[in-house]
Amino acid sequence: MKLVLGSASPRRQELLAQIGVIPSDIRPADIDETPQKAELPLSYARRITANKLQAIDHTDDEIVLCADTVVSVGRRILGKPSNEAQAIEYLSLLSGRRHRVITAVALKTKDCVIEKQVTTAVKFKVLSDIELSGYIRSNEWQGKAGAYAIQGIAAAFIPWINGSYSSVVGLPLTEVAGMLSGVGYPLDYNRTSS
Repeated sequence: MKLVLGSASPRRQELLAQIGVIPSDIRPADIDETPQKAELPLSYARRITANKLQAIDHTDDEIVLCADTVVSVGRRILGKPSNEAQAIEYLSLLSGRRHRVITAVALKTKDCVIEKQVTTAVKFKVLSDIELSGYIRSNEWQGKAGAYAIQGIAAAFIPWINGSYSSVVGLPLTEVAGMLSGVGYPLDYNRTSS
């Protein structure tokens, strides 16, 4: 069986490589990721992941894996900031409080579709003006849901998480490994990333 990763995210490729999974192909889906009016974060993550899965053509001998990671504060979805001002707004909102990171994962074979969602609680320390401006200057926030990367500089801002670290990065590895094993994809845990 061949695995197709429906994501251009280098972080998701790196996470898969940690468990010895190297996709045969990378086919990111080109879909509209605009939240619908009053859409809740979990519903949004599930819908976007399902839409990505549907948008990717595949053959009968391929498994397609798609995911979407959503940062939310209450009912509010914090997507990828479109500019520096929005990144500052998001980080200021996260400063000193807990938020949720939801990653929805879907796997499709010729016979079935399996979906899972993993929610992790993340707490940010209170960010000083120096920390906030320094982080903005780093440009690490660009292209990141919620304007931060837990696996990067922002790790210094996060004293506590409750749940899956790999899910916050972009792919819940425990669940993904179980899903792949469940459809007969061989996991040998011996391959190394290149």
